[in-house]
Amino acid sequence: MNEQEPQSPDPQLKREARKSVLLYGLARLGLFVVLTIVIQLLAVLFGAPVPLLISATLALIVAMPLSVFVFKGLRVRATQAVAEWDAQRKAHKAWLREELSKR
Repeated sequence: MNEQEPQSPDPQLKREARKSVLLYGLARLGLFVVLTIVIQLLAVLFGAPVPLLISATLALIVAMPLSVFVFKGLRVRATQAVAEWDAQRKAHKAWLREELSKR
């Protein structure tokens, strides 16, 4: 009973996974930058200048949980693509280990 070789990890799926993760990362980075700018502008409008580092820290604290809700579709798509690619890769590696152990 020889198992057939599972399909090699799909290079197209790998590209899609990388693209999805990159898109999600860039969206989160963009949200962080926009929040930093908004906080700086609000500080200037109220006449209470805030150091950029403080604004960036506050923006980071707000952007982290906010991005989970705002970019839910991107996050789910990235997670699914990475999970599918990883499952293909693990199946192929397991098959290779099994074949090598027979020798």
